This record gives sequence, C-alpha cells and structure tokens, in this order.
Amino acid sequence: MIDLKDKVALVTGAGSGIGKATALALGRAGAKIAVLSRTAEEVEAVAQAITASGGVAMAVDADVTDDGATGAAIGQIVQRYGRLDIVVANAGINGVWAPIEDLTPAEWDQTIAVNLRGTYLTIHHAVPHLQAAGGGAIVIVSSINGTRTFTTPGASAYSVTKAGQMALAQQLALELAPRRIRVNAICPGAIESEIDDNTERRGMEKTEIKVEFPDGDIPLTAGEKGKAGDVADAIVFLVSDAARHITGSPLWIDGGQGLLR
Repeated sequence: MIDLKDKVALVTGAGSGIGKATALALGRAGAKIAVLSRTAEEVEAVAQAITASGGVAMAVDADVTDDGATGAAIGQIVQRYGRLDIVVANAGINGVWAPIEDLTPAEWDQTIAVNLRGTYLTIHHAVPHLQAAGGGAIVIVSSINGTRTFTTPGASAYSVTKAGQMALAQQLALELAPRRIRVNAICPGAIESEIDDNTERRGMEKTEIKVEFPDGDIPLTAGEKGKAGDVADAIVFLVSDAARHITGSPLWIDGGQGLLR
C-alpha cells in the first residue's frame, strides 16, 4: 500500500467526482489533505469524511480563477500544515458545448478561465511552497478530449483547455525538474461524476459526425463508464515515490475508449 504519511496534499475541485475521490484516496494513504472548491458545503463534507476515517483534512473555499483568493488559500494551507508536497489541479468545467458560431465569447472565456487560468494560478502559487519542501508532485487533470479524441460535438473550448493542460504539464515537467518537482497529466475518459449535470449543450446536430463504434463504447467494461476511484487510484500512484522517475507523462484512464475514436 502506498504510504503518504507526513505529506500535505492540495486537491482543487474536491467537492465531488474525481476531486472528491482523490481527496479521500490520498487521505487513506496518510496524507494531510486540503480540499478546495468554490462550494464550501461540499468540501466541508469531504473534509469531515476524511477526519471521520481517522485522517487529517481541512476545507478551503476559494475560486481558482481569482488570483488573490487562490494565493490566499494556498497560504492558509501552508500556515496550517507547515508545508505543501502534492498538488492535484482538478478544478474544471465542461462549460458550453455548441457550434463555434453559436458559442459566445463569454462562454468561451468562462471555460478558459476555470480550466486553464485556474490550473495556472493553482500551480503558480503552489510551486514556491513545493520547492521549499524540497520538491513534490503535481498532477493536472486533463481529458481524452483534446488529447486523444476530438469527437465530442461542440466541445471546442473544452478541448482547447484540455490540450493546453497537457502542454502545460509537459512544459513544466522540464522547467521544474531541477527543483525536484514532478508534473504529470491524467486524461480520463467517460467517468461517473456530476460534471455532466452542469454541461450546457446546444446545436449538437450541427457538429455531430455519426460514427458507428463496436459494441461497447468502452471496450474494457463493455460500455460502462469508469469510476472516479479509478482515476483517484492512478493519481495516488503518480504523486507517490513509486512514480519517482515519472514526469511529463500523460496517462489515459479510459478503458480503451479513446482508441476507438
């Protein structure tokens, strides 16, 4: 079993889905957890679940698109625990999926702000503390969209952000390597989570290209979506010493889904 005792981990977007599963898994591995989200009630519940299981956790309410709020939140975490070793940049939205001529500039900007600016700000404020701790690990939660597949109708803004996150992970893997900070990206496929509930889809018929897939869109599970825990377990590995020589690497967690597309 992976042991993260004495490590301090920040998970953004930790109120539900992959972020919640990751925070719980890191807590089970012994890390002290800071669960961060814009929704205070959700992260408080996750923090309580970790502590109820014998772990150590704190809830942090902040908007990752806000420079001041993100910096203050990370400062609060370091003040509480004295260090920062692990960052999981998971906060993100699907945003609006619509034909490019129907997608408004405001909708485009919102997706870019949360998924790209939020990832940048999280890492921007975290790196000095990771360096002060003697190194650490960053995992950016990207997607198969924009990195392996491009078949989701109208998901242009989303795909751009996910491709950008992949590029950021690989760029920073080199930049931060001399400081003993590893940076990797995970790229989930279809995962059971609440993110689809907040996705606005318009004009799908304008951009959808019909493709006939083999039986079972996800070959490994005969079409069933993956679990958030499948992603969380991979993240725990990537931030641990078991992955000490892995950096700048994408990891697709999609049951083979992306290979069909």
